[in-house]
Amino acid sequence: MDSRRIIVALDFPEAAPALALASRLDPSACRLKVGKELFVSAGPALLEQLHARGHEVFLDLKFHDIPNTVAGACRAAARLGAWMLNVHASGGEAMLRAARDAVAAASRPPLLIGVTVLTSLSAEALGRVGFAGPVEANVERLARLAADSGLDGVVCSALEAPRLRAALGSSFTLVTPGIRPAGPARDDQARVATPEAAVRLGADYLVVGRPITAAADPAVALESINQSLREITSA
Repeated sequence: MDSRRIIVALDFPEAAPALALASRLDPSACRLKVGKELFVSAGPALLEQLHARGHEVFLDLKFHDIPNTVAGACRAAARLGAWMLNVHASGGEAMLRAARDAVAAASRPPLLIGVTVLTSLSAEALGRVGFAGPVEANVERLARLAADSGLDGVVCSALEAPRLRAALGSSFTLVTPGIRPAGPARDDQARVATPEAAVRLGADYLVVGRPITAAADPAVALESINQSLREITSA
């Protein structure tokens, strides 16, 4: 099992605060996530700067378009040296297979992860965009499609991890956002879990944002979470 299970979300509007935060974190203790706002603001040069500091990057752009367009975007992301990237599983099998083939051709293929149901969506909100049935059933359906299309894993809530682990096996990678240590507010996440609970439920990687990035000492906050994970995995 990977010892770097925490992915710190650099949810900043521009490069300077993201790089300042990255400089306070040990690359051997975590990986970093760059999302849409930061990437649009700072561009590919940001990944070069993060790589120069020793960090591996999850490029969280959630590609969702026609197969050829998504394949081109995935090839470009692989050329940037992304450690992990993601696409929306709801884009369909042809799009997912095109993405898989694109990253497979890279000299250092990144992990390719499918987005199932955004953790900001409650069951009511999901129904309003046309997805019938419980959240968990939709997550499993999309995760099975991702697996059948050759993807490495999916993004899902920790609450869905046991169901997906049982359905898709131990080698299928589960990445869980919505991670909050006990106490902090949920912010804009509807389906959340503590880091310890997420690992016990079957998550491989945990995306953590404000509990680390907004902490008085981000390095201490990161180490506290890592220590709690070491304790439960060694028990």
